[in-house]
Amino acid sequence: MNKPLRLFTILSSIFLTALLLAEITGGKLIKFELSANLAFTMTMGVIPFPVTFIITDIINEYYGRRGMRFVTFVGMGMVLFALLLLQIDMAVPAAAISPVTDEAFTMVFGFSARIIVGSLIAYMIGQLVDISVFHFIRARTGGKYLWLRATGSTVVSQLIDSFVVLFIAFLGPLTVSQILVIGTTNYLYKFIIAILITPFLYLAHSLVDRYLGKNLAAAMTEDAHRGAALELTEEHDPPSSR
Repeated sequence: MNKPLRLFTILSSIFLTALLLAEITGGKLIKFELSANLAFTMTMGVIPFPVTFIITDIINEYYGRRGMRFVTFVGMGMVLFALLLLQIDMAVPAAAISPVTDEAFTMVFGFSARIIVGSLIAYMIGQLVDISVFHFIRARTGGKYLWLRATGSTVVSQLIDSFVVLFIAFLGPLTVSQILVIGTTNYLYKFIIAILITPFLYLAHSLVDRYLGKNLAAAMTEDAHRGAALELTEEHDPPSSR
């Protein structure tokens, strides 16, 4: 397996793991109290999502639109697969000695099903917007300012994602005003995180460059952003980079 393919496999695996955890745990609401009069309520999904921000930007950078769209659609398929498995799991009766009852299991994962549907729609819209904005900014800046295209694409895409998922997943159990408050909080959190993870993005970028080698990394980024995504075959993996 050549270096580009190995790297793509690792990045995709990390992305899919964080995505699935964000979807499955999203039914739990958490609160951060900064003071007696100031508290923020968010979904548990905000914890693994920063990982997807970094991975999305790295895949966009080295594998282009085609690479990230491929991972996006695979992610959609895996979320649907997880939803199917959860439905089967809930239909199978628990054993009498099971420490987790059918009611407890369904209470957690039955609600996750609605969240997964909402998240899936929001995820698809958000990811496609993220990809488009990332490459639009890169084209406008001539490949400069990694922080700008990474942060800009996240800020725009998550504005959509933060509210779409909440209205689909929580409208009914929560009022519109409650959803707007939670959505705003989620978005502000993601906005701040998108800025704070910038050093980690540059660190990840540096590690990828070191792993691939300067020449191969430059060739991949050039091919990715002129629309001719680098094929993950041995012919593009020079002996010096293996």
